[in-house]
Amino acid sequence: MSQLKGACIIGQSGGPTSVINASAYGCIKTALENENITKVYGALNGIKGVLNDNLIDMGKEDPNELTLMLQTPSSALGSCRYKLKDPDVDDTDYKRILEIFKKYNVRYFFYNGGNDSMDTCNKISKFMLKNGYECRVMGIPKTIDNDLAGTDHCPGYGSAAKYIATSLMEIYHDARVYDTGMITVVEIMGRNVGWLTAAASLACYKGCGPDLIYLPEVPFDLNSFTQKVKEIYDKNGKCIVAVSEGIKDKDGKYISEYGTDLAKTKDSFGHAQLGGLAAYLANYLKEQTGAKVRGIELSLLQRCAAHCASKTDVDEAFLSGKAAVEYAVSGVTDKMVGFERSYVDGKYVCNVKLFDLTIVANTEKKVPLDWLNETKDGLNEKFVEYALPLIQGEVNMVKEDGLPRFVKLKKVKAEA
Repeated sequence: MSQLKGACIIGQSGGPTSVINASAYGCIKTALENENITKVYGALNGIKGVLNDNLIDMGKEDPNELTLMLQTPSSALGSCRYKLKDPDVDDTDYKRILEIFKKYNVRYFFYNGGNDSMDTCNKISKFMLKNGYECRVMGIPKTIDNDLAGTDHCPGYGSAAKYIATSLMEIYHDARVYDTGMITVVEIMGRNVGWLTAAASLACYKGCGPDLIYLPEVPFDLNSFTQKVKEIYDKNGKCIVAVSEGIKDKDGKYISEYGTDLAKTKDSFGHAQLGGLAAYLANYLKEQTGAKVRGIELSLLQRCAAHCASKTDVDEAFLSGKAAVEYAVSGVTDKMVGFERSYVDGKYVCNVKLFDLTIVANTEKKVPLDWLNETKDGLNEKFVEYALPLIQGEVNMVKEDGLPRFVKLKKVKAEA
């Protein structure tokens, strides 16, 4: 394929992670250094930044400042949850995107996000192709949920898993300070898949994790759960439970809905807004057992704890952004950068592998059921072997006055 010269846009979308900016930096740095890319623009608040012509010139940023993206959590360019309609039903947004692309001579578009972001990528790619506008579109994965189809794992997951495992180990010790009994319920993110909650089993691997772990992949029975908690509490005087926020009963109803209507609230993609599960289960168990029960919701800390990031995760996140640019410039389009693992001399190696956006978009990868224990309330060694390599290494953060120094973008408005 012939060389294509023009500007590029990178946008970030969906829930942030502690390493999503490392992916963006990998993309931005590589694009700024490539002779075929004439300008590098950042879209503020994802695809809405394109629609609103709200672009910034990344070439006007201090290169040294940009390196701090490697240790900065959340989305430095801002995020959004905006669902593009089917272009066959309403192509208004797509015409506007094409208008902006032509205005800035954008020939490369990189979108950094999860399932819904890959759907956006896919729709834009197909529309540009259908309308004869040459623009290479690449998806750069991110999601702490680790649920993108095809790829072995997703940037962001390793760091979140490390934070969860570390937090559960710390909670384990704190919950054993007093000689009085206590039940602790820890709520972990995960609407339909349990990869994050499964990470609690890494604490078990170190001998100080939860007694019970429940994932959305398996229907949740409140009576059976209560009985197991009682048995453990009666025997040990302590019981720690890790539950995914998205656990459902056999009829598909979120357990969090038992005590609130919160899960009936939907975002633009139709996803339920969850939360409050730990509080509900804690109150329920207190009524059933009479024990002291504490409910803990890790909430946003799971996705923004850059101080506990995995260096492996940061490095792979950067690699995904870098690879997206390199492949696009070489002629590749309509793909998502993903990972495939291998082992060399017994050591974990992460290899880049491309996946069709059509396959990735809106498809969720679940935790294999054979990675759960026989009673489906914990994980086995298969998960531990999978997850351990992803949480390795520490990030040496640049700090000022003992606190992290996060990136501060100038956000100079782009000019056509």
